Amino acid sequence: MSELTQVQTLAEFAVGCRDEGIPSEVAQDVSERVLDVVGNCLAGRAEETSETDPGNAVLSTVRGWGEGGTAEVLGTGLTLPSPNAALVNGTYAHALDFDDTHLPSVLHPSASVVPAALAVAQERGSSGAHLLAAVAAGIEICNRLGMASYDRELRNSVFFEKGQHATSICGTLGAAAAAALLYGLDAQGVASAVGIAASMGSGVLEANRTGGTVKRIHCGWAAHGGVAAAGFAAAGVTGPPTVLEGRFGFFQAWLDGTYDSSALMDGLGERWETTRTVYKPYPTNHFTHPAIDCALALREGGLDPADITAIEAGFPAPTLRTVGEPPEEKARPRSAYHAKFSGPFTIATALLGGGGLGVYLDDFADGSHEDPERLALAAKVTCFADEKASDIFPNAFAAVLRVTTRGGSVLEHRVDSSRGGPGHPLPASDLRTKFLLNAARAVPQDQAEALARAVTALADSPRVGPLTTGE
Repeated sequence: MSELTQVQTLAEFAVGCRDEGIPSEVAQDVSERVLDVVGNCLAGRAEETSETDPGNAVLSTVRGWGEGGTAEVLGTGLTLPSPNAALVNGTYAHALDFDDTHLPSVLHPSASVVPAALAVAQERGSSGAHLLAAVAAGIEICNRLGMASYDRELRNSVFFEKGQHATSICGTLGAAAAAALLYGLDAQGVASAVGIAASMGSGVLEANRTGGTVKRIHCGWAAHGGVAAAGFAAAGVTGPPTVLEGRFGFFQAWLDGTYDSSALMDGLGERWETTRTVYKPYPTNHFTHPAIDCALALREGGLDPADITAIEAGFPAPTLRTVGEPPEEKARPRSAYHAKFSGPFTIATALLGGGGLGVYLDDFADGSHEDPERLALAAKVTCFADEKASDIFPNAFAAVLRVTTRGGSVLEHRVDSSRGGPGHPLPASDLRTKFLLNAARAVPQDQAEALARAVTALADSPRVGPLTTGE
């Protein structure tokens, strides 16, 4: 028998996850990721108050395409065809920038893969164990595609260097693999689903820098594309067997043919990239988190924001394009959403506000970006490339803050791995707190508690049905 291609090898791995099961520690990890995504979806839905907010705009558009179906839009009481429910839920899952991050690929796998898998599991009446296996396989494939794009010399993803959103590009393929498993496809069918999905992934990151709400749709569109690709494969559409490594394949098209095949293939099924995906304690761009940690530590140490005359914020050099440039945009964000991508504004927020696990959604309510006190403090922040943080990136997110006070003192705090990151994982109690805070923004507290129990027990559920009943 001829040697398997890359997509065929990934498909064999995925089918093994479904048919032979996944390690118990991976199943536990994935169960927590489902819980995190569901909470983020519910909070994302609750936070959108305007018809033109991205999630609501997507929901309105999709309802115009036709309702019905058996997959729920979390927290609404609506059911839609599975590709459309995946689109809406994936949009809400990523809308608040509260979703998990894989390092060092720096992509957000769960916000695409979980909505896709959940929608198909509800459509098919799949068992909870099959849902978790599908999510595990989808996230693993997504993360490994992201790792294949990581350039060790650049210390960054080639996707990001080109201004492409690896999350939505790789997430489409991971979502397709997960959905194909739940449709009951064999390895050939899963390979075709991933091969079809390679023609569907997309995403441009300019909105992170200069405005626009389209990025919040990226994970939803990836989930939608993944479910559609799996459905097409189930109906007989086929994908190219060399879709990844081929002359006109995925890696050539996106990365000019430069990729790390060992990061993609080695230790598949033995070394899990899925479990290296870290959670966010704060609803902001992950690059801002270590500086938030520094600010919170200085605040807890007694620093009075009124005494501050200047702040120097050292970030990894590759992240400055996102959190520090253009300086005028970051000092005065265009909206509360864009404030989440501002190093100066999130530092000011941590020093002046704070809720939840330290900084929370209420700190980025509509109009918060115009808060004069925070704007005045943000204007005192100068962002620079810190050598140590740059050396650590992207294996962890590091930062340093140096604060000068009116009395001339200079206070410094350094974080080498942000809270929730490598070496500092969020404990299960914090994950549960985050979920309950998020879910309670959309459903009554007792329903949030029941939902947490239901998701935690998914591994033993014979059938995945609706998780929420709406308002």
